[in-house]
Amino acid sequence: MKAQKDWFKDRGYPHFTNKTPMSIRKNIERFVTNQKKVAQHSFSPLIFKEIKQRRYKLSKFNDVKRRSHKKLKHDKIVSNSKIREILYATHIDAHIYSYYTQQIITPKYEAYLEQNPLLSNSITAYRQIETDNKLKFKNNVHFAKDVFDEIKRRENCVALVLDIENFFPSLNHKKLKLAWAKILGHKTLPKDHFNLFKATTKFSYVKLKDLKTKNSHFDEKELSKHRKAGKHTFFENIKDLIDSDVIIHKNQKHDDDKNLMGIPQGLPISALLANIYMLDFDKAVLNELTLNHNVFYRRYSDDIVVICKEHQISLIEEFVKNEMTKNKLTVSLEKTEKTLFKINNSRLQCYKIKKNGSLKENIPLNYLGFEFYGYQTLIKSKNLAKFYREMKQTIKRKHKRVEIIKEKHLMDDAPIFKRKLYRLFSFKGEKSRMLPAKRTNYIDGKAQTDYFDRKFRGNYLRYAYRASDDLEAPEIKRQLRNHWEILQKTMKKYDFSNVKKD
Repeated sequence: MKAQKDWFKDRGYPHFTNKTPMSIRKNIERFVTNQKKVAQHSFSPLIFKEIKQRRYKLSKFNDVKRRSHKKLKHDKIVSNSKIREILYATHIDAHIYSYYTQQIITPKYEAYLEQNPLLSNSITAYRQIETDNKLKFKNNVHFAKDVFDEIKRRENCVALVLDIENFFPSLNHKKLKLAWAKILGHKTLPKDHFNLFKATTKFSYVKLKDLKTKNSHFDEKELSKHRKAGKHTFFENIKDLIDSDVIIHKNQKHDDDKNLMGIPQGLPISALLANIYMLDFDKAVLNELTLNHNVFYRRYSDDIVVICKEHQISLIEEFVKNEMTKNKLTVSLEKTEKTLFKINNSRLQCYKIKKNGSLKENIPLNYLGFEFYGYQTLIKSKNLAKFYREMKQTIKRKHKRVEIIKEKHLMDDAPIFKRKLYRLFSFKGEKSRMLPAKRTNYIDGKAQTDYFDRKFRGNYLRYAYRASDDLEAPEIKRQLRNHWEILQKTMKKYDFSNVKKD
């Protein structure tokens, strides 16, 4: 039976206010359901962190194109890594965002979409959409299958994948406010919602790296002192943060008219607000392109895919560009991926449409983590590379720890605990299960450890195998057939006493 999301979540990270364990849920619920208190609530600064995503892309060096982790920019060699900016809220603030998202705004948003099934089917991200058998909710695998099945049905067609530049940081505040009020059925936002609007647009934040005050590490002594006092925080209170040397930044992103723009990516409410913001664009595309020109349209957050005929490409690009401009956004037509599909030798074949109009055979459509060739579907190669890279890095870290133990205790041999490695990186961790866990809290300065079972939901292979079944693509399982051999080979590289050597 499918489980509904719970707005209350016991978050484990340290922040500027204390954690909110399940034991005080009723107190939190009384607060977040009181509109007057929410309207007067002072939201704390967010914490800003960067997530680097390593990329191995085609780059040009000395007029020679080759794949690399580096690229040449302004005559300087820089990293190809994609940096995602994530901001996350204090525990009480996150509960407010989460409650309003799931209990108040989402039901109204879903009711609005239900009035137009075509619109509802086109918006896929950050929603709980039931599968056909109504046993669970759809995920990116199901959404990718819808697109791939449509291509198979049309056979001779073109798939356009469009890219919105700086999606979350570019949202226009005035337009967001009007769209938010419209979903609620008001001309303007009620006071409690307006306070949330201010918190998500005129936000302040502290950089996580600025909190690492001890040689680029956290002050563990100070954190331990707070934990013993029952506080899982960086500072004893907000006043200490204000009085400290840590810089509190404010949202400084402005549009061409020097108006503040953008919302933080990472809040429980951010994804829903982005969907609400895009409603006018979604309706314009469906009314003009889908109803009048039989164009297939799907939007997964800022990933837009359009399936059309080859002669419609220019029409669609021009229309999307104009509509994006109306919505104060920018679509990068240069980055648009154009993939032609047609029957060749009795099978559906893919061709990349290059900038000069020429075709390059067997370059797949990349969508939601999958590569679609027409005749087969595979997991995206960089996702597979990431899985193996994490496997090898984890084993390398374990080896380093083992070497430290051997040196510390003057041991000749030391084993590696393989059970966790198998659970994370092999078929042995495919099934979900309950695992023993513990949590230590300080009450009145004394440590109290609670033992409980946590659910292990399966590893990456579980996801891949299920994707293979849902997409009816047995070739995905063949992609991973060597994972056990690679795992064993990597462990043999290091000096573990309980790993068999050849």
